Amino acid sequence: MTDPAIPSATPKRRWLMALPLVVFAALALLFWFRLGDSDISRIPSALIGRAAPTTTLPPLSDLMADGKPVPGIDPATFVGKVSIVNVWASWCVPCHSEAPLLTEFAKDRRVQFVGINYKDAPDNARRFLGRYGNPFDVVGVDSHGRASIEWGVYGVPETFVVARDGTIAYKLVGEITSQNIEAVLKPEIEKALKAGS
Repeated sequence: MTDPAIPSATPKRRWLMALPLVVFAALALLFWFRLGDSDISRIPSALIGRAAPTTTLPPLSDLMADGKPVPGIDPATFVGKVSIVNVWASWCVPCHSEAPLLTEFAKDRRVQFVGINYKDAPDNARRFLGRYGNPFDVVGVDSHGRASIEWGVYGVPETFVVARDGTIAYKLVGEITSQNIEAVLKPEIEKALKAGS
């Protein structure tokens, strides 16, 4: 038996008591779907369609290819060539995972492969390339990270497709995988090659 002195909760009052829980659940779902999206490669870049930064970066000291020093980056690096620009470091765990794929990918000689070595020790960077092979035609050293900021880099690794006219055509945030090479990078390269022919 209920005590007549204690009023029972009306449906309106129950709804008001549940409202904060409903709002919290809705916000939690919203954050889950927005933050739970693990495809970080979809982060937009304000640089798409704009000229690649004209930063000059020194070469990685003592890095050789075919008996010649591998050059650093200067503004003329991107003129007249479709380029893949990969920002990497020896201390970057995903860079170790993508290195063998990048080395295989670099066999496509229609494209120039450019590396930006980000905040790395030269000895470690050379050891890294010695271990996995050097896919790069050009390697610039960004020891302080300033050039990477100009490129709009969020973190390493990141990869860009640069068209023959020197504009950034595409940006991939995160590790290169066999899936995104086939699904994204190769089609973007083909578009850049056709656009400049």
